[in-house]
Amino acid sequence: MQYLRTLNLFNLLKKKSFFLFGPRATGKTSLIKAQFAKNIPYLDLLNSDLYLRLSERPADLYSVIQGYDQHATMAIIDEVQRIPHLLNEVHRLIENEKLTFLLTGSSARKLRRNQANLLGGRARQAELFPLTSAEIPAFNLERYLQVGGLPMVYQSDEPFEDLLSYVNTYLKEEIQTEALVRELPPFIRFLKFSALTSGEIINFANIASDAAVAAHVVRDYYSILEDTFIGFMLPAWTKTMKRKSTSKAKFYYFDIGVKHALTDVKHVPQQSDLYGKAFEHFMALELRAYLNYRRKNISFCYWQAKNGQEVDFILNDAIAIEVKATTRVQDKHLKGLKTLLEEKICTRYILISQDAIPRRVGDLEIMPWQLFLEKLWRDEII
Repeated sequence: MQYLRTLNLFNLLKKKSFFLFGPRATGKTSLIKAQFAKNIPYLDLLNSDLYLRLSERPADLYSVIQGYDQHATMAIIDEVQRIPHLLNEVHRLIENEKLTFLLTGSSARKLRRNQANLLGGRARQAELFPLTSAEIPAFNLERYLQVGGLPMVYQSDEPFEDLLSYVNTYLKEEIQTEALVRELPPFIRFLKFSALTSGEIINFANIASDAAVAAHVVRDYYSILEDTFIGFMLPAWTKTMKRKSTSKAKFYYFDIGVKHALTDVKHVPQQSDLYGKAFEHFMALELRAYLNYRRKNISFCYWQAKNGQEVDFILNDAIAIEVKATTRVQDKHLKGLKTLLEEKICTRYILISQDAIPRRVGDLEIMPWQLFLEKLWRDEII
């Protein structure tokens, strides 16, 4: 199956060098090969000979690039986190030779931990995520909610086996090999409990108790997940005046299938609580990918009042979005949006559901999920 990825790397590189970050197996290398000509120097640091040479002699970088093309103006370095000190030479070549670089990696933690030169603003950052609905021909929601959006998994005949393999590879190559944690067993326990509570407000004390580690260790573990792009924090929106809001963040895994693998979920029955959470998770991932791919530097939050009333997502302090998996929207599904409407802060209130009939109820818009995503990716929502 061919996927038409939304992220256009060539457009990104027109003005500046870029770091392209993202989890393993999201398709960074495939995207590079699809969008760039074969004559552009491509340095894969998974190549053992190249890795050894540049790790020992980073000053050879320019001569290696010229070996590909003596007149090169651009170069690609894949898995750059494997040689953090190579970025000093990249910096020099950007400044002195006016080269443009695309630098890919699956972990920012090793770069930061080694106090790597992150090019001081000379390179911007982009991320590649799992597949979105707009990138998959004949998108199948039910399959996506079961197995997620990693390209190799979505089209696999054995998706659960591939997801388990993915988790094991992550633990071995990202965590154990890079020595990101002192002991692996507590981190493995943490992964399970953090996945069970994905999409919920983080309770560090509870997870610390379940994983049998200290709360400060749990905080560091979450930081590792963020730095290796396995998940992201969704901050609380606290701008309401009439109702006091919670200020604690939620955490979402980067992929629904990986979350299921960590919690041993092999089937997501329709009309179950698990299905509703997966549907909300899917929308969170679509919104996050859209904001990043469109380079929209706006806030992305959730809102929850102290009395428990909640709205799933708040965009740019202006667009309130609630997600329900129901096929028949009723008044009870609108409570959170109606409560927030009383604050008179947002300008748009949208309920996304599996109800096939779009309509308005006062100031509230009710949209089938397909219509919402069509409008989103046509830039008609934001």
